[in-house]
Amino acid sequence: MLIETLKILFNRDLNKLKFEIESYEFEKQIWAIDKNISNSAGNLTLHLIGNINTYIGAQIGKTGYIRNRPLEFSLKDIPKSELIDKIENTIIVVNDVLDILTEEDLSKIYPEIVFEKEMTTGFFLVHLSTHLAYHVGQINYHRRLLDF
Repeated sequence: MLIETLKILFNRDLNKLKFEIESYEFEKQIWAIDKNISNSAGNLTLHLIGNINTYIGAQIGKTGYIRNRPLEFSLKDIPKSELIDKIENTIIVVNDVLDILTEEDLSKIYPEIVFEKEMTTGFFLVHLSTHLAYHVGQINYHRRLLDF
């Protein structure tokens, strides 16, 4: 049951992320920052892609993805089309991995210590879903505030 819920939430929010990036009228604004807004929508998107591909793709799905977290916040001016491709590929990774998980897998200890203590895979997947939703909300606000 939780696996299906997670699939619905990840798909909903990754598609919302894609919609937000597609909705920028001025592509350069994806990378805009202002006064107290230190992370652009582009960098938050790269961060989400890196986060999900690391913790779901590489750790659970054994995809071989290698994360470079500092680049998620330092790269700039990646074309909108490339960001959208990365989001679409991440959707595929999430669905492929969640399709092979069992409810029993969710109760197992996640294979990496992330928050300085052990946690179940199910708990961490719920965390990743809320982390995604949080940043998608920031991107939505960024777009409505700075895309002019």
